[in-house]
Amino acid sequence: MLLPGLATDAHGRTSRLPLLLGLAGLIPFVACAAAAWLAPMVWQVVAINAFLAYAAVILSFLGGIQWGVAMSLEAADGPGFRARLVLSMAPSLIAWPSLLLHPATGAWVLAAGFVVVRLHELGRDSRELLPSWFQSLRHLLTAVVLACHGAVIWRLAGA
Repeated sequence: MLLPGLATDAHGRTSRLPLLLGLAGLIPFVACAAAAWLAPMVWQVVAINAFLAYAAVILSFLGGIQWGVAMSLEAADGPGFRARLVLSMAPSLIAWPSLLLHPATGAWVLAAGFVVVRLHELGRDSRELLPSWFQSLRHLLTAVVLACHGAVIWRLAGA
């Protein structure tokens, strides 16, 4: 069984780069979530704000992936192209306003955004267009991101 995110091409060649970059992208999530619990109080506030900002950036990035899929893999005159382009804007339109909310509410909104993006990626059209390694990588990354959101939300609840 291949590692999640271990890319393979049509000739069976593999690359670990997507997996390594995906795991590197988790470092700020994990570090900020841990700091929200373990750092001195003043740094906990900084960590939570950094967590929310990074989550908003990454959620917007996920919308950009969908834009790229539409531009490169969808027929420009088809309904899939239009739908994917419109949907590619949703993550940014969820992420940015979440930063204007109370941190606990913003964290919930961002977590919901990650779930919505993942559900879209699991849809039939995305499963047909995107390689299986992408799906397994995104599953792993989303699980960790949501666990980190849970830790931050729990911390914000006063635990």
